[in-house]
Amino acid sequence: MYTELFTQLGLSPNEAKIYESLLSSEEVGISEIALRANIHRRNVYDTINRLIEKGLVYRIFKKDEHRFRAVNPEKLWEMLQIQERQLSAVMPELQRRFEEVPQVEAAYIYKGKEGYKNYLRDMIMTAEDTYFLGAKGLWFTPWVDKHYLAEYQKAMAKKNSKYWTLYDHRVQSELPQALSDVGGEYKILPEKYKSPGVTDVFGNYVVTFTSVGIGNFGENGTIFVMQNKELAETYRTWFQIIWDLLG
Repeated sequence: MYTELFTQLGLSPNEAKIYESLLSSEEVGISEIALRANIHRRNVYDTINRLIEKGLVYRIFKKDEHRFRAVNPEKLWEMLQIQERQLSAVMPELQRRFEEVPQVEAAYIYKGKEGYKNYLRDMIMTAEDTYFLGAKGLWFTPWVDKHYLAEYQKAMAKKNSKYWTLYDHRVQSELPQALSDVGGEYKILPEKYKSPGVTDVFGNYVVTFTSVGIGNFGENGTIFVMQNKELAETYRTWFQIIWDLLG
């Protein structure tokens, strides 16, 4: 049930299975752990030892067979906080290395949930004037954490950047809160110009994706990212034409 979450916190699949099985167990031996976690007995020994080293499991010495039990899951918070502190310590150096490489032009693809999150991070990190064409209110995709929109708004305000949105007309009726919660200047595209596509322009980025719903990017979408200054300027000009024609 929580195995995937535990692996995201840095546990191996076997570590995650064993730790989860021990959370709802009293002290148990190797054989029972193997049965509960559905892991071969010979693999349990090494995995248990790694969990002990990480402080997630402790050993109970018995005469016949050593037994094991999970520690309080609050330990997971401690592990996460340590990881955050370690990452924060090296982030300036990582950022410096990344920024030393000139991003002149590029074309690439982001896929699925993590790809969409990468795109949001690109937009937040760039924090330059942004133009949303055919917007569908994708900030409100069910699995997208609300902090992304808050971080974007904060980053834009910090750099005194602005953003303009041309919404798909369906947003007005199906997701009206997007109009006020997202902020920025906006207009509504006429119904006859509805489409499954979205195009966002910010900095030197032109980002396009299709087959999205109102307020829902989905889980397996494809995002096409292009980085080119002249191309971005061209799309901004086209956006401005549409914006002006809408009055």
